[in-house]
Amino acid sequence: MQQNKGNLLALGSIPLMMTLGNSMLIPVLPEIGRKLHVSSFRISMLITVYAVVAILLIPIAGYLSDRFGRKAVIVPCLILTVIGGGISAAGAWLLHDSAAYWTIIGGRLLQGAGAAGAFPIVIPLVGDLYENEDEASKNLGVVETYNTFGKVLSPILGAALGAVLWFLPLAVIPGLCLISLILVLWLIHVPKRKNQPIIFREFVGNVKRVLAEKGRWLYAIFAMGGICMFVIFGVLFYLSDILESRYNLRGVWKGFVLAIPLISLCLCSYVGGKIIGKHKKRMKWIGFSGLAILTISFAILGFFQHIYAVIGLFTLGGGGIGLALPCLDALITKGIEKEERGTITSLYSSMRFVGVSLGPPVVSLLLGRSGHGLLFGVMAAVGGIAALLMLFAVRPKQDEPTDDKSSDRMSVNEELTGLSREKPLSPKLRHKTPAK
Repeated sequence: MQQNKGNLLALGSIPLMMTLGNSMLIPVLPEIGRKLHVSSFRISMLITVYAVVAILLIPIAGYLSDRFGRKAVIVPCLILTVIGGGISAAGAWLLHDSAAYWTIIGGRLLQGAGAAGAFPIVIPLVGDLYENEDEASKNLGVVETYNTFGKVLSPILGAALGAVLWFLPLAVIPGLCLISLILVLWLIHVPKRKNQPIIFREFVGNVKRVLAEKGRWLYAIFAMGGICMFVIFGVLFYLSDILESRYNLRGVWKGFVLAIPLISLCLCSYVGGKIIGKHKKRMKWIGFSGLAILTISFAILGFFQHIYAVIGLFTLGGGGIGLALPCLDALITKGIEKEERGTITSLYSSMRFVGVSLGPPVVSLLLGRSGHGLLFGVMAAVGGIAALLMLFAVRPKQDEPTDDKSSDRMSVNEELTGLSREKPLSPKLRHKTPAK
């Protein structure tokens, strides 16, 4: 029991620190832009470059973790995030204007490379540490709780630190990553590998085969995950900017306001995860409902600019995203064989980072051209696309039976592929069955 708590503490620290290391900058981006004398678009690159390099490296990190071991990838990647965070902090502290900006960008690139081999590798590592599937699922939920807690805490902590010193959030990031590194080295002991490591050609072949067989609904889920992250980070960037420029709200109070829609997201994510259970059809319809809520709330928001309307409707839309995300995660988990989940999960994580990388710069460009109405029109449109993808591209045939003895004939669903086979009757039962 004590070892289990230590494992969960170390594993949970990774998504917590990675989330803080990125989202904590959102509330202080406008202030960083003013201090470095750069445009809103250029300052949004502090989020984008982190995500872009992670997008490119997550699949590679997934393969390396399959070949050399999870901890063998996580540890050097956490070291890389510490180094990158230190470079960014030193650049902000010691340099000025353009020199400081490009040094921070360089540090963020290294942090993104480190993030690629950190949180995405935690999911298959949980499967390595806990062979019992129920125990693994439960502990994955605990790890996800750390992640969602980081989302809620990050705007409050980032705003509080930024109120003390504008680059303090940058300076805190390497310290947080160092804590996670120490916990991983001290508490996690990975069991010896049972299977031979997969060669690269096999790895590529497996990816191609899975995508060829199940690409229709997998590509849809990848797109929906990216859209959800695009909306969250884009609107948070917008809200962070207008809270200062239009309403003169700064510091901790600004952080609390930014946390309101994230609290809604986290609560709805928790509730949605509890409701869906193992029911694939329920996953589809709850996910569709969440994306529909997102679309409708943002379409209405395009006509209102009052701060209470913006926060209230964004909170409603955030709740819709919270309902959708656990459904997307569960559909991938239920629809992909255990041996292939690590690879597909890494691709899904990459697509979510695509959304993170695009959100702030796209919002910056839209605000520079037409403002509030166009921004939320675009957000509603992409939300509508996600809802339509869930409605038409994801078609689970049936849920798993809860009682194997409830029927003489059991249809076994082939994990969202639409294929099924019937279990044949035994000779004794066939003898008792009257001819038709």
